[in-house]
This record gives sequence, C-alpha cells and structure tokens, in this order.
Amino acid sequence: MSAKQIITPALRAAAHVHSSKLNSELAKSAAAYLSSAPSGGKHVLPDLPYDYAALEPCISAETMEIHHSKHHNTYVTNLNATLEKLDAAVSSGDVSGIISLQSALKFNGGGHVNHTLFWENLTSKGNSEFPTSGPLKEAVDARFGDLEGMKKEVSAMTVAVQGSGWGWLGFDAKTGRIEAATCANQDPLQATTGLVPLLGIDVWEHAYYVDYRNVRPNYVNAIWDVINWKTVEERLISAKA
Repeated sequence: MSAKQIITPALRAAAHVHSSKLNSELAKSAAAYLSSAPSGGKHVLPDLPYDYAALEPCISAETMEIHHSKHHNTYVTNLNATLEKLDAAVSSGDVSGIISLQSALKFNGGGHVNHTLFWENLTSKGNSEFPTSGPLKEAVDARFGDLEGMKKEVSAMTVAVQGSGWGWLGFDAKTGRIEAATCANQDPLQATTGLVPLLGIDVWEHAYYVDYRNVRPNYVNAIWDVINWKTVEERLISAKA
C-alpha cells in the first residue's frame, strides 16, 4: 500500500473531525509507520554480529540471550501486530482507532529501533578501542574535554534515569556538536530530542539484572569496555554528511 493510498482514505474518513491539522498529522504519521515496514511487510529480529557470549564478562551470555531473543523479539512481534491494526484502521477511516494505536507504535517501534542500535554499538572487549585521532575523538574532546569526561557525564545521566529508559550520546545537527541525553522507556532519541543517535545504553533492568542485580552503576561502568567505537564514529560521520 503506497503512502498516497494510505493518506487519502484517512483524510476523507476523518472529515467529521473539526481539526484539519489533526487529520493531516494522523494521516502522515500512519503513512510513515506503514511505509517503514520492510519489503516483506514484517519487521524481523536482527541477527547479532557476535555470539551471545562475546561480551562476557561485562554482559553474560544468559543476559544477551534473554535480552535479544525474548525482550527485543517481543517488541518486534508487538510492532508487527500493531501495524496490522493500524493498516485496518486507516483502510476503514477509523480515526479513533488510529489515535488509540499511537502509544503502542511509539513503545514497540522505539523498542525495536533502540535495541537494533544497541546491538550494533557493542563488541567484544578485545575489539573496543577508542580512536587516538579522527572525527570522533575531536568531537568528544571539543564537547567533554576527553574520553573520560564523556564517560563521566553520560554515565551520570544514564544511572540517574528514573525507572526504565536509555542513556545516549547523540549528534546535534544544529550546533554540529555531540551531546549526552536520556530518554524514558523506549522513546527513540531522534524523535524525542532531535539528536541523531551515536551510542545508546539500555538501562531497563532486563539489560543487567542477571549480572548486576539492581546495581545499575556497576553495569553502566562496565559497558564502556564493550563499546564498538568504530560503529559510533561511522554514525557520527554519517550524521555530519
């Protein structure tokens, strides 16, 4: 179903709602969500570029298997189910139905996006090496003074997240600088703050409870040993292009 085919019925069916702005935004949002699905029509759980045990001892194989095959997979399953409901609501012009699905789309869509980014910015301890020169080091030094300064600020903000959420390092296209940020629950960084995600740290308890129980600071301190700085730098270069 093309974006044009999606938008037109939704707008026509929503004509009884007084706010035309609401109609347009709903149609645009629905079209974006539906067009985000892969060519096969379903989002799928991505394969990891490493074994579940590759991040030990920082993150155990047990944690990785549960986190990836259970938690992330649940977000993918629920996202696909919600998109099917959205497609039906759009096709029937059910404005109330479209509105009622927004929260589930944000939560499950964000969960899928965030976790996909998360797996990619991790690597085995032996492959985690911060560059001694280049755009990432320059950006970190300009904003935080040095790598340790960046770790300290991002860690403090991430540990302080109330309840469940994420700590982030992101690129601000308006200033050309990198910034530390946090998001609650599964709210995606770019949609929430405008920052392009470079590095994310999941601080939902399922990400660390098996290994660190409820001692979140120990998990956040340990995860710096398995960051894939090459991927972080590639994201920075792409964001600045």
